[in-house]
Amino acid sequence: MKVEAGKVTALIGPNGAGKTTLLNVVSGILRPVRGQVRFRGRDITGWPQHKVASLGIARTFQDLQLFGNMTVREHLLVGRYRLTHTSLVEALLRLPRHFREERESRKAVDALLARLGLSDVADWPVNALPYGKQRLVGVARALALEPALLLLDEPTAGLSGTEAEEVGQLLGLLAREGLGVLLVEHHVGLVMSYCDWVVVLDHGLVIAQGVPEKVQSDPHVIEAYLGEEAA
Repeated sequence: MKVEAGKVTALIGPNGAGKTTLLNVVSGILRPVRGQVRFRGRDITGWPQHKVASLGIARTFQDLQLFGNMTVREHLLVGRYRLTHTSLVEALLRLPRHFREERESRKAVDALLARLGLSDVADWPVNALPYGKQRLVGVARALALEPALLLLDEPTAGLSGTEAEEVGQLLGLLAREGLGVLLVEHHVGLVMSYCDWVVVLDHGLVIAQGVPEKVQSDPHVIEAYLGEEAA
């Protein structure tokens, strides 16, 4: 399977199909037993997480992995760490490059906060936010990396219908700006409305892929995952 720049690709399938495992392989958390992971024509199979991130691949997690006492702004500044070049010595000595990069990072973070509607809570600790906002902070932190490929693991889990729609609209907008998105999602309505391409996994195997309308009517997909409701 492949994920194209400028498109939202959904990865769906029943529980245990291997969706999160695939994201873990791509992002460097797990090393595959066989097969390859290629990014922009480069074999990155088995690369460690920090090296994968350095290429511009960012991801979110099902369990959020936020730091409760840190503010929203601080989370995004941490997310931009890969983009800074200041050494520890430069930071400790408070040399000019340290201050220049700090200003640039804060400016970029403030712009991202405004875009995602998080400016009003920028200085709140994330544990003071409602769950839907915490989910959005997780996405924002990944976007702070300025990635070329964004991996999202069930970003709408626990969200209301309205909140899930807002996430779908955001992903569509990001894709139109050239970002590649690989989305693990159980919200079938969101997948069918906002995704350009759908890949279906079952027991670690791709059993179908195509545009949403085609996949939705595939009998193998209906049997394995979507159920009679989708038919």
